Amino acid sequence: MSDTDAATRAQRDRILVGALPHVAFDGWSRTAMKAGAADASLDAAVALGVFPGGVPDLVDHFADWADRQMLAELDRLGVGAMRVRDRIAAAVKARIEVMAANHEASRRALTFLALPPNAPLAARLLWRTVDAMWYAAGDNATDFNYYSKRGLLAGVYATTVLYWLEDASEDFADTWAFLDRRIADVMKVPAVKSRIKSVFNRLPRPSRLFRRVRRRAS
Repeated sequence: MSDTDAATRAQRDRILVGALPHVAFDGWSRTAMKAGAADASLDAAVALGVFPGGVPDLVDHFADWADRQMLAELDRLGVGAMRVRDRIAAAVKARIEVMAANHEASRRALTFLALPPNAPLAARLLWRTVDAMWYAAGDNATDFNYYSKRGLLAGVYATTVLYWLEDASEDFADTWAFLDRRIADVMKVPAVKSRIKSVFNRLPRPSRLFRRVRRRAS
């Protein structure tokens, strides 16, 4: 990252952190953005300059900021010594805990992203988050597994977030139990695929079957 990019991201971070308390009252809006800039001792023009796309850019940066908080927590936990499934569970938990620390802003961000015009942005941010999780877990796949792993994790993460939004249990214990069940379900997929492949390999090849049919007919 260049010095210019780093400086811009630092400004965006300051404005975002300043805006988060205002989002609870003003939603994800230019009003909250300008208030965040003021709280960060920056001019409103700076906010509009570093978020040229307006509110969608601010929500995008919130997701990026939350991803970076998640990665910092995973680094602190030292996930390299964990099993892969535990690394993924830790990543999902860390990401949701960042959201929990900013509950109302997160809820409003999800509401904003659920609007039909924002569907492409929502999909891009979800993919970016699960991609960051898999790389943090040590995955370097470049083949079809790259897409299948991220697709499966996207489902796990999205459904766990939705569960968390309604979770009133202490310390979100029910959410973490739900997450464990979802990951257990996903971990069964490779085994199922292996069994299907094994059965398929034992089936007669069409060419052999046709040869048998021709022999019987002659």
